[in-house]
Amino acid sequence: MSVDLTSIAILLVVLLFSMSIHEMLHAYASKWLGDDTAYHMGRVTLNPIAHIDPFLTVALPLLLLISGSPILFGAAKPVQVNFSRLRHGEYGGAIVGMIGPASNLVLAVLASLLYNLLDPSFGSTAYTVLGYAVALNVGLAIFNSIPWPPLDGSRLLYAFAPRAVQEFMESIERMGIIGLVLFIFLFYQLGGPIFNLIQNLTEFLAPGLVL
Repeated sequence: MSVDLTSIAILLVVLLFSMSIHEMLHAYASKWLGDDTAYHMGRVTLNPIAHIDPFLTVALPLLLLISGSPILFGAAKPVQVNFSRLRHGEYGGAIVGMIGPASNLVLAVLASLLYNLLDPSFGSTAYTVLGYAVALNVGLAIFNSIPWPPLDGSRLLYAFAPRAVQEFMESIERMGIIGLVLFIFLFYQLGGPIFNLIQNLTEFLAPGLVL
């Protein structure tokens, strides 16, 4: 499918909607488990403006795109959670963390059901919308499940890892943006299997999809 302005617009709309669902559920789960920090910051909303980070959502993807990077990376504004206030300790943190990727997986499955039911013609608006909905949400679900701080999968690892591993992840979190840069570097070198997993799951859910 050729990438034109219409396809780019659809991609952005699907991405913003999927991102908003993801971040809203982080905030809602946090409030449900006892921490209302994100709720009072206005993050329990589908309004994408509340979830956009000027650097992670806008500047970083644009810089990678302009530089000709084969890998585009971006993220929403992190949802602020006071994990010490959550019920069930680290297990509560795991629920808050993994509900985001879980929401993307559900969106991918729902979109794939419509894709297979409607069988839209290649190049049609429905094909583009549903195709991006499947592919983007599969990517968001798998990518965010990587157990590297501050990605959501790290909260699941915190819940089950020995203290030594937790301390190592805490040291990465304290590195801030440097930790993120280190992750991007490692992802460039070792991300092949993850891309294969995304591609294989997308093909499983939406056979024959071409984007």
